[in-house]
Amino acid sequence: MKTVVIIVIVLVVIAVVAAVALAAARRRNEQRRHRADQIRSKASAQAGAIDAAQREAAAEQARADAARAEAEQAEMRAAEAERDLHVEEARQEDVLRTADTVDPDVDHRADGYRPGAPGSTAH
Repeated sequence: MKTVVIIVIVLVVIAVVAAVALAAARRRNEQRRHRADQIRSKASAQAGAIDAAQREAAAEQARADAARAEAEQAEMRAAEAERDLHVEEARQEDVLRTADTVDPDVDHRADGYRPGAPGSTAH
């Protein structure tokens, strides 16, 4: 009979230890679930900041695109102004060549001739 009592006591102790271990595991899991919920809540609260950052990034990209387009237009205007400058310089050179051709004191056929250059007339 003593053996049966010892076996029963051992089984009860094992059952109690198992129940305590299961309770501890459940408690640990519940704490981990609660912590996970807190982390998720924090992440959800940050979603507004992410949305604001996305809107800001999109607005900055739009400003950059507009600035890029404005820069391209400015480049085109500058190139056109430079072409106009070359045309005006060519017209002026043409007029100076005509004047030098008419002027008897200018040798417009000389190797070092430059239209309208200082010293090209011998007055």
